[in-house]
Amino acid sequence: MRRHRRVKILATLGPASQDPAIVEQLFLAGADVFRINMSHSSHELLRERVETIRAIEKKHQRSIGILADLQGPKLRVGEFEDTVVTLVRGDTFVLDSDPAPGDQTRVRLPHPEILAALEPGHVVLIDDGKVRLHVIEAAPDRAVAIVDVGGKISNRKGVSLPDTVLPMSAMTEKDRSDLDAALAVGVDWIAVSFVQRPEDIAEVKKIVRGRAGVLAKIEKPQAIARLDEIMEISDALMVARGDLGVEMPVEKVPGLQKRITRMARRLGKPVVVATQMLESMITTPVPTRAEVSDVATAVYEGADAVMLSAESAAGQYPLEAVATMDRIAVETENDSNYRAILSSQRSAPEATGADAIADAARSVAETLDLRAICAWTSSGSTACRIARERPKPPVLALTPNRDTARRLTLVWGVHPIVTKDASDMEDMAKRAGKFANREMFSKDGDRIVIVAGLPFGTPGATNMLRIAFTGSEK
Repeated sequence: MRRHRRVKILATLGPASQDPAIVEQLFLAGADVFRINMSHSSHELLRERVETIRAIEKKHQRSIGILADLQGPKLRVGEFEDTVVTLVRGDTFVLDSDPAPGDQTRVRLPHPEILAALEPGHVVLIDDGKVRLHVIEAAPDRAVAIVDVGGKISNRKGVSLPDTVLPMSAMTEKDRSDLDAALAVGVDWIAVSFVQRPEDIAEVKKIVRGRAGVLAKIEKPQAIARLDEIMEISDALMVARGDLGVEMPVEKVPGLQKRITRMARRLGKPVVVATQMLESMITTPVPTRAEVSDVATAVYEGADAVMLSAESAAGQYPLEAVATMDRIAVETENDSNYRAILSSQRSAPEATGADAIADAARSVAETLDLRAICAWTSSGSTACRIARERPKPPVLALTPNRDTARRLTLVWGVHPIVTKDASDMEDMAKRAGKFANREMFSKDGDRIVIVAGLPFGTPGATNMLRIAFTGSEK
């Protein structure tokens, strides 16, 4: 089950991929991690999907990652007396706390925290930005706004607030319940929506307590304003371009994608590029040329993973979408410009022994054209450090911890293998070579580079690099 690409594919499960046989086919087509969207999943459905994925994992003897994506707060307007109203540019429109049905002049905003936080000049977007208002008067129970972009508004349409920092947690009661359920069934990653500040991630990590990795979805301007702090505390990042493009000018999103991707690589943390990557494949069996270029751009940029949302969850061609993304990634990574682009983005290693050895492993492997870099790792940090260097040879992560192996399925270029820890130096070299051969990264007599920490079994003690032959040859 070796992949012939370094970037990982994250596929969302949904009605189109409900059948266990389809989930298995998605895995065989190239999905490395499965996303379960808690906005549309009951706890029972979550458990069933996790059981399905673990059965596929056991059958194929290859670690599969599972990401549970928390819904986060859903901010919506109330209901209208006539269900739908049409606002015209220049109209005055009031958002207030009155529970009476709305009309052409006003509607209830059932979120007192929003009314309390709005200030004159703040922008209010309704229905994914199709209607745009700006506030001219604000009070604790009402906000008067002018319509800048008109259109129809119907019951319960979503509200976005690009200028307003809301005094509310990224976690609702539903999210807390969903988080407990996700941890109970053993998911590997938790994606946090509606992140505004580093405290939002700290709150989730306090509950998770290391039982899963915590991924911050960057989808709000407020998160961009505190990006460094959020990235520092998170275990991984997601560029959620759909929501970013609603709350920020769409022309800024490509630059932000590059900025976040490069910052995450510099920190050695996985980064996922998400939303609308092959959107047309929801209804057609082939993507647009622009979508192909979009996926390739993320691969050239060195993203750890690219994600399919509705394409695999609700589209008519889920298998074709995964297979197409796989082919695009393989072709891009085989392009003669690919290595040069990755190398040009490489930053200097941190001033630690582990980072210096990771950089040296990459340099030795590329200089000597070795077949693989084999990293013995307990926590996964050694493999992540090596992946940060984006080496030309693949990275085999040998770990005694199944949870570590599953989390590493999200990391660029890493092929995780669960095995008992090495007992001594010879065992370390012999079994690294055996796994490199078995997984078809090398053959007898090829050379590999091995990275480990001594004494064995000590997390975070990466301090050794060794070149070894695979197979029987010495």
